[in-house]
Amino acid sequence: MNEVHGTQVREWGEGDATGWIAEPGEASDKYSRGVLGVVTGSDRYPGAAVLGVEAAARTGVGMIRYLGAPRPAEEVLRRRPEAVSAGGRVQAWLIGSGMDAGARPSDDLLRLRAALADGTPLVVDAGALDLVGSATGLVVVTPHYRELAGMLAARADDDSDAVTAAEIAADPGAWAARAARTFGVTVLLKGHTTHVAVPSGARYTVTAGPAWLATAGSGDVLGGILGALLATHADEIVSGGHETLAALAATAAWVHGRAGEQASDGGPIVALDIAEAVPGVVRDLLREQRRALRSGD
Repeated sequence: MNEVHGTQVREWGEGDATGWIAEPGEASDKYSRGVLGVVTGSDRYPGAAVLGVEAAARTGVGMIRYLGAPRPAEEVLRRRPEAVSAGGRVQAWLIGSGMDAGARPSDDLLRLRAALADGTPLVVDAGALDLVGSATGLVVVTPHYRELAGMLAARADDDSDAVTAAEIAADPGAWAARAARTFGVTVLLKGHTTHVAVPSGARYTVTAGPAWLATAGSGDVLGGILGALLATHADEIVSGGHETLAALAATAAWVHGRAGEQASDGGPIVALDIAEAVPGVVRDLLREQRRALRSGD
């Protein structure tokens, strides 16, 4: 554990992630296993919806309600016919991936606002980051450096207070912590080293996965993994708040990185490869979880 400016920064690893994978029991059903609502994708970027839903399904939820625009909905159902396109109760939301806040149709805005007003925990990405202030539930945002710079610039009093992506890249942990305090959310700042911060000041880093993870759609896969973890840990989030969100965010980043390692095996990968490797990572974590329980660790 490192200490930076009086704040403890902890590296999140396999042993930590092991405790945050939910395994269904004999009495489980599709509702008790967690239902994830998804509003992602657009006419321009329908693949983002497919990748997020694919990753969430492979991380382990009982049901996914995809409630995005018609074109990405068609692509999602073609790839994952078990996804449900009807509204209903959910335990968590994944919103904003594959959307552009600067060119957002009114129908998409209505869908996003409905999710934000639901009161359940949310993963907010990309084209919904500008709407974080209207969320009624606990939020974890998943920006990259440029997106975080945009969020902070929108909140700055004048141009002199604005920060650039390059400045964030120079000290990502500190800027993630600042954003967490500013917006009152958990921040997962994407990068080769992922930085997770909560409003109270707690911080984690996750260094996992090959450089091949820097590929189009990789962040959409990460969002799906995280959305699934929120949906399967809804009760823990109620009691644990942002500290629980941070643990789940760090676990998602670790699972994403390990899935990238297994999919790559030293060579190039695409985003769908990462998603398809997730079940093996989850399986290994569950095996470690059972081993730890047997040994009393």
